[in-house]
Amino acid sequence: MSKLALVYLPDAFIQSDLGYRTGHSGTFSICCECRNQIYNIVFFGQHHNCSITLSIGPCVLCTLPLLFFSQACTGIDNIAEAITLLELNNWDLVAAINGVMPQENGILQSEASQANIYGPHSQAATAEAAVAPPATSSSSSSPPSSSSAFCPVLPSRHIVERQPRMLNFRVEYRQRTVEVVVEEGSAVGEIKHILETELQVPISKMQLKGWKSGDVSDITVLRSLHLPKNNSLYVLTPDIAPTASTSQNSVLQESLNQNFLLVISHREAQRDYNLNFPGSRTIQEVKRNVSDLTNIPVRHQQWEGWPAAASDDSMTLAASGISYPCHHLSVCRRSSPVNNTEANMFEQCADVHMVSDSEGDDFEDASEFGVDESEMFGMGSSTGCRKAALMPENSENESDALLHFTAEFSTRYGECHPVFFIGTLEAASQEAFYGKARDRKLLAIYLHNDESVLSNVFCSQMMCADSIVAYLSQNFITWAWDVTKEANKARLLTICTRHFGSVVAQTIRTYKTDQFPLLLTVMGKRTSNEVLNVIQGNTTVDELMMRLMGAMEIFSAQQQEDIKDEDEREAREMVKREQDEAYQLSLEADRKKREAQEREQAEQLRLQQIQKEADDEKEAIRLSLEHALPPEPAEEGGEPISKLRIRTPSGEFLVRRFLGSTKLQILFDFVASKGYPWDDFKLLTTFPRRNITQLDPASSLLEAKLFPQETLFLEAKE
Repeated sequence: MSKLALVYLPDAFIQSDLGYRTGHSGTFSICCECRNQIYNIVFFGQHHNCSITLSIGPCVLCTLPLLFFSQACTGIDNIAEAITLLELNNWDLVAAINGVMPQENGILQSEASQANIYGPHSQAATAEAAVAPPATSSSSSSPPSSSSAFCPVLPSRHIVERQPRMLNFRVEYRQRTVEVVVEEGSAVGEIKHILETELQVPISKMQLKGWKSGDVSDITVLRSLHLPKNNSLYVLTPDIAPTASTSQNSVLQESLNQNFLLVISHREAQRDYNLNFPGSRTIQEVKRNVSDLTNIPVRHQQWEGWPAAASDDSMTLAASGISYPCHHLSVCRRSSPVNNTEANMFEQCADVHMVSDSEGDDFEDASEFGVDESEMFGMGSSTGCRKAALMPENSENESDALLHFTAEFSTRYGECHPVFFIGTLEAASQEAFYGKARDRKLLAIYLHNDESVLSNVFCSQMMCADSIVAYLSQNFITWAWDVTKEANKARLLTICTRHFGSVVAQTIRTYKTDQFPLLLTVMGKRTSNEVLNVIQGNTTVDELMMRLMGAMEIFSAQQQEDIKDEDEREAREMVKREQDEAYQLSLEADRKKREAQEREQAEQLRLQQIQKEADDEKEAIRLSLEHALPPEPAEEGGEPISKLRIRTPSGEFLVRRFLGSTKLQILFDFVASKGYPWDDFKLLTTFPRRNITQLDPASSLLEAKLFPQETLFLEAKE
């Protein structure tokens, strides 16, 4: 697929090497088939009878078209500028040339080119074809034409439409943001139609602002504005008031909690200040801080960049209408007005916001008229402008004084500030210096003085900077004190003398009021505390951070030595502790072994005693039974005699004669008297096997059939 473009080629190209190589006429083709789209560009000389047809593939549009665009076609010698213009036109060479070439004859406009090349032949196109020189191979076949420099060339391939260039718009309306994406060929009115749907704002009441070329009409084509790909606009609706007061209050409250970055350019010093302020800060407070930085009294400051609504210095930044999150301002010293005419000229300047603390604008210097400079910084005798003290005078409890300090500091400078240690300086030192070596920190002592002109700027811009707050919180224990009152200053000197010695106290005493505030960095050592740095108020955030980091480097080196010593000491203590534990375990094992032996011996003695008692009891029973037995009858008696042989478990035989009428109980007692109680043993016959102990003890031997003789044996019961 191909696309045809007509491009004017001046004599510079005809006289170039490329022009001579092509013989001033004919077709010069550079074709790359990496894509299906080919550009056929036809060049015609102004004073030569020649024509050159050049076919360029998209892959070489980064090189050769850039050369043609920057030098041959437009005369632009700056390659960077040519690249920028090509990028703005999405690397469309024809559109880029149309944007920079003269438009007297109107032929180079993209609409006319497209009409001549792709559309139906109109009368204008016919006229162009009639007066243009024909594109032939001979440079002398046709005379040059003065009425037109172009000749329409019909494409030899089918035309593929180029993808339209899309533009992105970020449109802000009050507290809303709408993203709009439209084609480059769209009109401004199409954007308004989209915004009408999104914002519910009628087009008739909508003003679309932010165009770099000024206000544009709704029918303006975006392509004619030569816009970059990404754009930012905003909508104004002066005829539409906010829907409800509650929404205004919520938006204002949200703005009060936001932080605004003011980029303030000091024109005389040619220096920029990047200052962060909360939305609750007033314009007057901003100007006082700038006065501290630039040494320009508030009454002599001449400003540029404040919105027209910021007419009252007591107005907060959130309500002043400045841009969020960043707003640019400039300030300089106002020259002394010579007459009222010159003063009126300053007052009538719409872009300049003049500031004065009093009604008279003709004072050249307040001090010349008896005005105390402290009144200009909000520290005069007027009770209406006097700030509450950061710390009450003669406070008995240091913790209560520091709580008051922290609360008042937050009220003045916002919640983003270092975490001040609540407690005595001795407690802060204990927290910082006397923990484990790995947990120790530096001690930062902040000394505030409201009478110093540097205090406000140092607190708001240095102490409340995010980087400083984070660094102090991570590496320091921060303790603060207010020395504005002499009583509080004397108390501080006493405390410092007790903890750091008279040298530190004397050093603090030598600093003048305008050198405050001070930030002391203190490092704890084995025997004493050392003050590493005394940072004065006339510093910047970068310098303050460098001083803090320098102190941290010294502390880190000392901390590593302390950690090494602590580790070695803990290792020694651990070895000693392990040895002590092993010794104690050995003693405990010996003690338990000894106790076990003692318990075993005691148990043995107890068992022996029990056994002895049992044996004694058995022996007593045996003896009593033995004495209770009737005498053994003679063999030749008148009564029947039963002779019994009893075999014991040991194999011995017990032989005794009994009367046939003797009860079995007497037999059992006889056996028990020999040490075989019938509760533990049973008496059995041999054959048939009978258990005599199961018979009635009151039956006789005759009834038990143990007559005239019988052999029995004893067997232990199970």
